[in-house]
Amino acid sequence: MFIARRDPSLAALRRLIGALAVIALLVPGSSRAGAPPGGFADLAERLLPAVVNISTTQTMKPSQGGPELPQFPPGSPLEEFFKEFMERQQGGKSPDAPSRKATSLGSGFIIDAAGYIVTNNHVIADADEISVKLHDDTVFQATLVGRDPKVDLALLKIEPGKKPLVPVPFGNSDDARVGDWVLAIGNPFGFGGTVTAGIVSARARDINAGPYDDFLQTDAAINRGNSGGPMFNMRGEVIGINSAIISPSGGSIGIGFAVPASLAVPVLDDLRKFGKVRRGWLGIRIQSLDTDMAENIGLPDQKGALVAKVDPNGPGVKAGLKDGDVVLKFDGKDITEMRRLPRYVASTPIGKKVEVVIWRDGKRQTITASVGEMPEDPAEQQVKGKPETPKPQAGKDGILTIPGAGLTVSSPTPQLRERFGLDDEAKGIVVTEVKPDSPAAEKGMRPGDMIIEADHKPVRSPADLGKLIEEGRRAGAKSLLLRVENPQQLRYIALPLAEGKKK
Repeated sequence: MFIARRDPSLAALRRLIGALAVIALLVPGSSRAGAPPGGFADLAERLLPAVVNISTTQTMKPSQGGPELPQFPPGSPLEEFFKEFMERQQGGKSPDAPSRKATSLGSGFIIDAAGYIVTNNHVIADADEISVKLHDDTVFQATLVGRDPKVDLALLKIEPGKKPLVPVPFGNSDDARVGDWVLAIGNPFGFGGTVTAGIVSARARDINAGPYDDFLQTDAAINRGNSGGPMFNMRGEVIGINSAIISPSGGSIGIGFAVPASLAVPVLDDLRKFGKVRRGWLGIRIQSLDTDMAENIGLPDQKGALVAKVDPNGPGVKAGLKDGDVVLKFDGKDITEMRRLPRYVASTPIGKKVEVVIWRDGKRQTITASVGEMPEDPAEQQVKGKPETPKPQAGKDGILTIPGAGLTVSSPTPQLRERFGLDDEAKGIVVTEVKPDSPAAEKGMRPGDMIIEADHKPVRSPADLGKLIEEGRRAGAKSLLLRVENPQQLRYIALPLAEGKKK
């Protein structure tokens, strides 16, 4: 039998390392955001009075949430039969019965002793009445100060009278690091005053909830009813408003999302001052860059936001922005991803003059823009968007086939305009066919798209496009930058031009 021998000096060293590790965990301040030595009890006791339960009441018509009564001639036997059936389905109430009340639950927290309370917009959306229950079970009726569906925030107000309220401050969510401890308090499934702990799992998450997504992700347990509740750091500061979870079952699986305080505070300030949010605006439509686009315009990487269209009446055109520019930096902030630009612009004070670094004609340029106020229907939005290559083949009636791209285009005849719902004044050529698995299909082109520019030159006929394709191939270009429009969106597409190998 083989018996391992223990080296006394090695064992002593291990004991020393273990002791030092324990000391490091116990020494106060040894970790910037470590868990308190005694747990979270003291912190939770201090914060619980600031967190409230929110219940809403909404008036619903009898037909809401269930099938409607089919229409039959008055007095017909079928009318009576279906009326009785509907009454049974709706608990004895006929479709003509009085409206009923529906209730929902959520969370919120006090930010001002004067009675201002923060929650999610979706918690109070369409509510007729809003009630707020404090930690000591005192109930107040709340009024809506303002709400912002784009960031999913709402500001409420109660009149506490002589009742003392315990507000909590906001912290700097930009300082939060992945791995920092956080505490979530809320009203999950109606169980008020529930405290859960976890860490910041990730930052800057985009879950397609709105145009300014920049969520903090946490593994602290968040469930239905936690919406609108606070996420605290270990100093007791609110760094996020719990808003959403990802779960196949509806319960927490450790993937929750919170609106960061850095995004929420300016919104709440505007709601308090104006009852609505006033956002900065450049008046541009933007889209992301792919590898082919970046290479086509000479950019060394895919960072930046491509300007698909400049509003003729917006601040961008006054600043000198043009279609096809790429915004690389805005007010000193690098645009590492396209979706960053709308948030930066929206959070900029209205009227502020900012430097905008752009890529145009193969080089960086700097212009100055004065940020305007976003209108109700803003123009700035995100635009979401081999085989042998024979020459383009011209056919009858202004039709052009580009086999290497898998694309067929035509002059916009009245029949095609009617077929694809195109405006009579729309200029360009219309895509009539896109072959599956072709380069054009991979770039998202589809029948009904209108090509209005190629290589920044107007396209008014299929022949114009064919000429520019051939010029590009002769020049050794790998792609041709097309400006494509349809009734839903406007975008740029880099159409590959590389010749394939002959079979």
